[in-house]
Amino acid sequence: MAAALPLVAGALALGIPTAQADSAPHGRDTLNGTKPAWATARSDRGATDDGNKVSARVYLAYRDAKGLADYAKAVSDPSSPDYGKHLSARQTQARFGPTRQQKDTVTAWLKDAGLEVTGGNQHYLSVTGEVSAAERAFGTQLHNYTKDGKVYRAPSNAATVPASLHGAVLTVVGLDNAPKRAKHDEALPPPGPVFKNAGPFSSSYGSRTDRSLPSAYGAKQPYAIKGYTGKQLRAAYGAKSRNTGKGVTVAITDAFASPTIAADAAQYAKRNGDPGYRKGQLTQVLLADYRYTEECDAGGWYGEETLDVEAVHAVAPAADIVYVGGASCTDDDLLDSLAKVVDNRLADIVSNSWGDVEANETPDVAAAYDQIFQQGAVEGIGFYFSSGDNGDNVASTGTKQVDTPANSAWVTAVGGTSLAVGKGEKYQWETGWGTTKATLSADGTDWGALPGAYTSGAGGGTSKTVAQPFYQRGVVPDALALANGGTAKQRVTPDIAAVADPNTGFLVGQTQTFPDGSLQYGEYRIGGTSLAAPVIAGVQALAQQARGGQPIGFANPSLYDRYGTASYHDVTDHPLGAGVSLGVVRVDYVNSHDDTDGLVTSLRSLGRDSSLHAVVGYDDVTGVGTPAAGYLTSFGGHHRR
Repeated sequence: MAAALPLVAGALALGIPTAQADSAPHGRDTLNGTKPAWATARSDRGATDDGNKVSARVYLAYRDAKGLADYAKAVSDPSSPDYGKHLSARQTQARFGPTRQQKDTVTAWLKDAGLEVTGGNQHYLSVTGEVSAAERAFGTQLHNYTKDGKVYRAPSNAATVPASLHGAVLTVVGLDNAPKRAKHDEALPPPGPVFKNAGPFSSSYGSRTDRSLPSAYGAKQPYAIKGYTGKQLRAAYGAKSRNTGKGVTVAITDAFASPTIAADAAQYAKRNGDPGYRKGQLTQVLLADYRYTEECDAGGWYGEETLDVEAVHAVAPAADIVYVGGASCTDDDLLDSLAKVVDNRLADIVSNSWGDVEANETPDVAAAYDQIFQQGAVEGIGFYFSSGDNGDNVASTGTKQVDTPANSAWVTAVGGTSLAVGKGEKYQWETGWGTTKATLSADGTDWGALPGAYTSGAGGGTSKTVAQPFYQRGVVPDALALANGGTAKQRVTPDIAAVADPNTGFLVGQTQTFPDGSLQYGEYRIGGTSLAAPVIAGVQALAQQARGGQPIGFANPSLYDRYGTASYHDVTDHPLGAGVSLGVVRVDYVNSHDDTDGLVTSLRSLGRDSSLHAVVGYDDVTGVGTPAAGYLTSFGGHHRR
């Protein structure tokens, strides 16, 4: 099950202000990336009416953007003398953040242009006004353009700002209005429709096999597990009883908020052997109003929040969890959630199971994201993003590409595996997550044309927009870093991985809407890198506890520093040998909740992720690998290879 995606997603920049004077009219600086790629001459439908309304955000550049990026790197790099010397949120703002004078100067300029400043915070100013005022302020004409059969507004040229502002503006977001503007809703919808697994199940990998079913790959394949629980995941990833995440706080950002999360999480822990939540262990930072509830499928996000909370608690049962809900699944609202975490230093670790494809990213929004990520790194906060659930994205978009914000050089991209945990919580093996489906024939004698059609897999690959970060040098093979052609090495994702295959996934408990309209608690197996991200967040909470509570912060330099050691399981697509293929038998309800409409039995083959491959060493499915027993123990001291 994949996470819901934001309606608008941003590209990665390196946090340097995008204003440049070279291509701008005299006396003005260009805000690069503010004209979207889809606003072409061919799709131009003429000028937007001057009287139309524009709502935008003007993001303020940090007073020392280069200094912020440099310190974010230094404080995160184990080889740096500044490693681990994190600043408080107040110190970060005082040293790097926008000044009051800067904010006042930008405010005065916007008002002089005829725009109304309606709000804002230390990161941005919200403005509204007529098209004519926006054009005057940003030195560009706004035109109407066709995109995906619809008409949207966008700048005809990149926006500019007066050079007299001296780089005070990082970027402006909202001059284009794709997708459509949000509407407000007073209340969230009820939980989504019920989903249940049919069974039969294995209780641990390989524990139940139906000998009457046809063989696949020369053997009888076992039934899919019912769903791993915390005890099994902790054993798989090297957690010992003394490692519980005590003293560490994990934040989770998603859109909206499940109205039943506290009750569901408590019931799930009680039923599945996890310690109960102590008072105040699970808290929420919520909003009074929400937007885009229908467009974003608000009820669908409840399952995302539930999975994230229950997975973190299962792996790190003593860690505090704070859920920070966004008003919608748009960039503006998700950025606000992330900003709350860093501005108030709410957590040490932030798990994010959402994203979009790189083709939808725009550098203006990316710059705003990266400024938040760098601020977090300086404060000792690490951000973990799921790498995606559609492999190389060719099947879903027609284009080979990675996901964002996982492509950012300032976050940890979490890939996915298929996980085998046997009897006695014994780790057996993992493959890169990539699933194909072959349905049992009507007469029950064969699986059709194995391996069947591709269904899903861990996201990964080579970014087209992000340069190779320093920590990937010497680890990521040139064949991947240069996969897009040319001589410039690019960022490759993911960085690390954990269980994601929904056929070897996690058991989750959630209140759902049943066919009769009733709300009932139920449990089902779930996966996706939406699972892998909170699992790794939980492991990082254990690691932070193991190092005496000192924040790990932005983790990538230390993750790659451990590459090739006993810290990781080196995951490949064929863990039992090059000639051995693996699969599980899965039985599903046709209608997703009972056998009224019948059952479907299929063979799900493992380790077949589109054009991506998990191989020996670093790869674009699992990164450096998955945490092994040596991972947590390596945090007992100051680690260097």
